[in-house]
Amino acid sequence: MTNKVVAAKNHEMAIERYASLGEIEALVRAFEDCSLPKPEWTHRAHMTVALWYLVHCSGREATSRIRNGIKRFNAAKGVLTTPTGGYHETMTMFWICIVSRFLLYADAECSFVELVNGCIERCGDKNLPFEYYSRERLMSLRARTSWVEPDLKPFA
Repeated sequence: MTNKVVAAKNHEMAIERYASLGEIEALVRAFEDCSLPKPEWTHRAHMTVALWYLVHCSGREATSRIRNGIKRFNAAKGVLTTPTGGYHETMTMFWICIVSRFLLYADAECSFVELVNGCIERCGDKNLPFEYYSRERLMSLRARTSWVEPDLKPFA
């Protein structure tokens, strides 16, 4: 196992850790200019970009940049928004809420790299939305196009 890969807390999977701020900045730039290869637009990348904007912008501006950025990136990569795929508003807002909550309790003294790695380690389980939403509700057309409240448990 390389030093970039560690076992995530409470997860069976291993996650790749960022080694430098430059690596994170390159990812954000590639996302913004749509040069990031589509296979590299992973859940980890989504979370990294969300955290970047939430730290560097106001909440409203960060939300707007995340939404518009994902839509622009998808369009550049030929990903269509359909009733079963593409941009998903509730999923986007869910992860913005999760990352924002992580930031509220994060150690103010840690580096940005530590902050991103910690967020992904603690909150990066792709199945986390299903603790809050039934599959039927989260995958509905309504949830894809607008915010839908969780039906299994509320955000605490």
